[in-house]
Parts: sequence; C-alpha cells; structure tokens
Amino acid sequence: MTELAKPFRMTLPAVSKHLKVLERAGLIARGRSAQWRPCRLDAGPMRDVAEWVQAIDAFGTRASTVSTTI
Repeated sequence: MTELAKPFRMTLPAVSKHLKVLERAGLIARGRSAQWRPCRLDAGPMRDVAEWVQAIDAFGTRASTVSTTI
C-alpha cells in the first residue's frame, strides 16, 4: 500500500479504505502472497459502465436532434 499511497500523498488507512470500496464494487481482486497483498484490476465492470454511458450519450444526442427539428 505504501507504493500506492506515495504518489497521491494519502495515508495508508485512506488507501486501505479506497481499496476495500473498489474490491466490494468488483473492480479489483486482492490476493495474498506472504506479506504482500497484490491487487488485480478487473476491467469487466468498467466496460459495462462505459457501454452504459455511451448508450445514454447516444440517447441524449438523438433527443437533442429531435427537439431542435420540431
């Protein structure tokens, strides 16, 4: 966690809390290897969000086009 905290000038407890939130959201998976706790990013849920945002953006663009042509 020290490596993660250093660039952001965050305390170790703050980093730990953020990692727990990301883990509960299914965005990272944490493992154990002796004293190390490696984290792995799971991009699947973020892809789902990106697709949803693109769909909402496309809907907003179409709605804006329709309202200006009426």
